[in-house]
Amino acid sequence: MTRIVNWFRKAVDSIAVTMLAAMFTVFCAQIFFRYVLNHPLGWTEEVNLMLWLWLIFWAGAFCLKDRDHIRFDMIYLHAPKKVQKVFFLIASLAVLVGFAASFLPTWDYITFYKIKKSAILKIRLDYVFSIYGIFLGAIILRCGWAIYLAIRPQNEKQIENQQVK
Repeated sequence: MTRIVNWFRKAVDSIAVTMLAAMFTVFCAQIFFRYVLNHPLGWTEEVNLMLWLWLIFWAGAFCLKDRDHIRFDMIYLHAPKKVQKVFFLIASLAVLVGFAASFLPTWDYITFYKIKKSAILKIRLDYVFSIYGIFLGAIILRCGWAIYLAIRPQNEKQIENQQVK
């Protein structure tokens, strides 16, 4: 199982790196065409915006560890371990329920965008915004897994490794 998880992490990190490299390449092309050839390219801005959107949600869903996400933990860090576990369960459950409740309406809205296309490249906007649906699904699964691990007493060590140190 560890081998599969490591392979998955490397794969999703590689995809994120590829998107970042593509953004840099397109950005450099835009600078060259605009300032050297005096012929700006409109499609480069559109591609960079799409890549940025995909990179943010891709990394948030797959590349960042739970402890890398922003947390408001001043009270949490000063609470006893049992209270921290309760805080962790409440927060994870709140995120899971909130994201799960918004999943179907959000997916419905994303699929509605199949009727619209981007201005220059004419890419369907449901493809562009589908990354948010993927992000929602991944966060729901991650929160569900975190809750599952938290309620199993034999996994106390694993929970401590996921939480902020």
